[in-house]
Amino acid sequence: MPPSSTAVRKTVEAYLGRHPGERDALAELLGALDRPVDTTARTTLPEHVTCSAVVIDRQGRVLHIRHRATGGLILAPGGYIEPQDRTLLAAAVREVTEEAGIPPDALCLTRQLLGSPIDIDVHGIDASPSKREPAHRHYDVRYAFYLSGEEPPTIALQDEEVSGAQWLPQPEVTSPTLRAKLLAAGLDGLPEPVNTSALIHDFTDRPTSPRVTRSDPLLRCPVRINQPPQLSSRHRKSQRGGTSGA
Repeated sequence: MPPSSTAVRKTVEAYLGRHPGERDALAELLGALDRPVDTTARTTLPEHVTCSAVVIDRQGRVLHIRHRATGGLILAPGGYIEPQDRTLLAAAVREVTEEAGIPPDALCLTRQLLGSPIDIDVHGIDASPSKREPAHRHYDVRYAFYLSGEEPPTIALQDEEVSGAQWLPQPEVTSPTLRAKLLAAGLDGLPEPVNTSALIHDFTDRPTSPRVTRSDPLLRCPVRINQPPQLSSRHRKSQRGGTSGA
């Protein structure tokens, strides 16, 4: 089941602890979290939560993909939360797996953030008569990831939703709020060495102690993603039909 309002609020409040000046911008989301509605559902209006994955390579560049649904805008991989996403972090990982073909074990969390969002962006969405959706707001919760390997993974695009990919230097990141936070955080894409007390994130917000050896990638990556996300039924169908890769 998707994350509860309590879990979403915990994430938002932790974020506001680092960015207290954004409380007013997120006030309506906090108000919605007090009501008996599912803020992670696309059908919840006039606002709901989405998730994005900010993937940073060893050169400090950020993965952007061209989304067909946004008229070709170049954005970080992301989208709606699905019922099988147990946490917001899991939703972000699933989206980058679906849209760009990057597997969870190719990603690790950054030491600076360790699974907390780097940015929560608020933006308006125009009405869509074809989808019977009025104008509304998205609160996009964005998580930063490093690549666990030296070489960037092969990008396999989900053709029905995206049409291109590129790695942009951080000063060229298309989202102003994300760009500012990336530059302030100094995320260079280079995982720092850690000892064997590192934690593995299991998508339940309950870190678990790993079993590691000196050759384990965990020694080079603070927290590695160790549980594959549940892909959406739409993506599973496209995989069976052979239409999801580029």
